[in-house]
Amino acid sequence: MGNKTSIDIELLKQFCQKYHIRKISIFGSYLTDKYDESKSDIDLLAEFDKEHVPDLFSFSGMELELSESLGHKIDLRTAGDLSRFFRDDVLKKAKVIYEQ
Repeated sequence: MGNKTSIDIELLKQFCQKYHIRKISIFGSYLTDKYDESKSDIDLLAEFDKEHVPDLFSFSGMELELSESLGHKIDLRTAGDLSRFFRDDVLKKAKVIYEQ
């Protein structure tokens, strides 16, 4: 297991405010001993303000912007993006790191 990439919470807060993200949670390998900084991305689950849900093109740009800002590959998702086969498990295990 590698060291964990630190997440700049202030930068993340500014990003969330810019894009009207009400809550962002971390899930996946980052929360386990399977995370490897050199190989793993960081999985983030975003919940948007209902009046500001981005389209797919904008969402992809946001993911790229956040990856560049944090200096690590980010996999940004919404609950609706997750497979119904593991959505409930992800939602149960996800750790909130920013909430409006």
